[in-house]
Amino acid sequence: MLVRLRQLNRERLQRRHRVRVARPPAPLSHAEWIDRFDRIEGENLEALERRLQLLPARPLLSLVMPVYNPDLSWLDEAIASVRRQLYPNWELCIADDASTDARVLPRLHEHARRDPRIRVVARETNGHISACSNTALALVRGSHVGWIDQDDLLREHALLLMAEAIGHWPQAQVLYSDEDKIDAAGVRREPYFKPDWNPELLLGQNYPSHFTMIATARVRRLGGLRAGFEGAQDHDLLLRCTEELDPRPDGGDVVHIPHILYHWRMHQGSTSTGDAHKSYAARARVRAVQEHLDRRGLAAQAIDDGRGGCRVIWSRPEPAPRVSILVPTRNGLALLRTCLDSVLALTTYPNYEILVIDNGSDDPATLDYLADLTRRDARVRVMRDDRPFNYSALNNAAARRTDGEFLVLLNNDIEVITPEWLDEMVALAAQDGVGAVGARLLYGDGRLQHGGVILLGPRGIAGHAHKFLARDCAGYMGRAMLLQSFSAVTAACLVLRRAHFDAVGGLDERHLAVAFNDVDLCLKLREAGLRNVWTPHAELYHHESVSRGADDTPAKAERFRREVECMSRRWGVRLERDPAYSPWLALEREDMSRADRPRVSLLEPWFLTVPMLGLPAAEDRARTPAPACRSVEAETA
Repeated sequence: MLVRLRQLNRERLQRRHRVRVARPPAPLSHAEWIDRFDRIEGENLEALERRLQLLPARPLLSLVMPVYNPDLSWLDEAIASVRRQLYPNWELCIADDASTDARVLPRLHEHARRDPRIRVVARETNGHISACSNTALALVRGSHVGWIDQDDLLREHALLLMAEAIGHWPQAQVLYSDEDKIDAAGVRREPYFKPDWNPELLLGQNYPSHFTMIATARVRRLGGLRAGFEGAQDHDLLLRCTEELDPRPDGGDVVHIPHILYHWRMHQGSTSTGDAHKSYAARARVRAVQEHLDRRGLAAQAIDDGRGGCRVIWSRPEPAPRVSILVPTRNGLALLRTCLDSVLALTTYPNYEILVIDNGSDDPATLDYLADLTRRDARVRVMRDDRPFNYSALNNAAARRTDGEFLVLLNNDIEVITPEWLDEMVALAAQDGVGAVGARLLYGDGRLQHGGVILLGPRGIAGHAHKFLARDCAGYMGRAMLLQSFSAVTAACLVLRRAHFDAVGGLDERHLAVAFNDVDLCLKLREAGLRNVWTPHAELYHHESVSRGADDTPAKAERFRREVECMSRRWGVRLERDPAYSPWLALEREDMSRADRPRVSLLEPWFLTVPMLGLPAAEDRARTPAPACRSVEAETA
């Protein structure tokens, strides 16, 4: 009877698993999400009011509003949204930029008479948005300052959550929130659930945008907004403000508040509808990024990407450092030939070697091909290793047999598309603070296979961002086409410095023979204070796991279970808190859609409900090894 009950239980769990995998719930619409999670009423409002009472301090927070010939009804709504703040200790500093509409200045003074926290200054001449903002900035007395446009809306809990974050991270220099847009009918649209601090993504787009607050002293030290950058003046300011700050997402210098605190008004003439009609904004954006790169002494060129963002073309080191490409294989001639021939025929990078790790091939045609290739091309060598398949051990052994300054982990089912793929990836891997660099991998039919790795928690471990997305689609908020940091990238095509690989002990060949060894490697690099970067500008085909096959035998399933358990034990809470992936986005899907069960709410501070990484202090990282896995074999023996 007991055996039968166990069998029924196994079958029930298998059915549940099949349903969960085969039919994930459809993503919520924005209206459904608002109704379910984002109403400032009932228990949400009560919780926010309690949080206000628990604040240890209530610093003065300042808002700057530049004004020029606004729609008066939208101006009234914008000011009213500030006055509705749950947090009371604020000031609104408004500068009128010599509006030609005679109704504007009296309307502003009327608002100031109604609320002494509103202060108004009138400019005698029109100076455009940067000069006008700086005029308002001169009035600011608060510890931190934020910007609100004359026609946008601030959520009623915006300043409360900012004050709460400043209390938790008193060293914070820049704080930013999520945002959405609001149309002429008052309907909220296009939410942007943002990642935590991501310096690489900031090069491509001003993703913090609304709502951002910056330490007032820092803004003033940098001279405020710069004239000549109109259309990208806020992007330029953020680039300048963050140049000397801790680049780690949990460093505390730059803090992301994962709640929508700002509604960006959609109307003709606003950049919220896209800036194709504002070509000056694109030019200013490119100039801001280029000057940022120049100030940092980086050999790189910023260009307009044609999609409302910016691309940085990185210069690889000169002379080109030696690169060792490691390719494990067993038989599979068709795949292997496609891989190696495409690398050799298309790759423009001038200084590389290929070490093929032959893991017991017994197909005569494969052996003949490898023998012939090594005779024809001195860049190719073969290392025979007949041990049972252990991806980590094979690559670790191969790395010891090569001398390249940079290592490339490359699957034998990869096919090169972009001739400059290695130039791009080595140039990025050579940057200070960068650990692993991953590529944009496509299925054979052109759909996206790898757009960066997202962490899914102790049970799911990891998945791919934007999986199955059409090749020419920009993805969620353009992120499928933008350089950015991720917690991990796949080792199907991964580049890193040999010194970094050795410093973290390479791949874990004892506990992670097949699955998750690349995720583990990337997390070890992140623990060492490095950033793992994904580039969309190195495209390759990935005919995924064709040569190895699926985990469809009892032995493989048991090995996979042990690897999942190892990752869960080793990384624990870090798998639950992916700084590159919003807690409002789904774990059950890989399309970056909204979660049905978000990992954050308004009921308590997000830094309590969403585990923070809490990396070791900088001086401890070099001597702090990654946590070890307990032996699953000993536990189950």
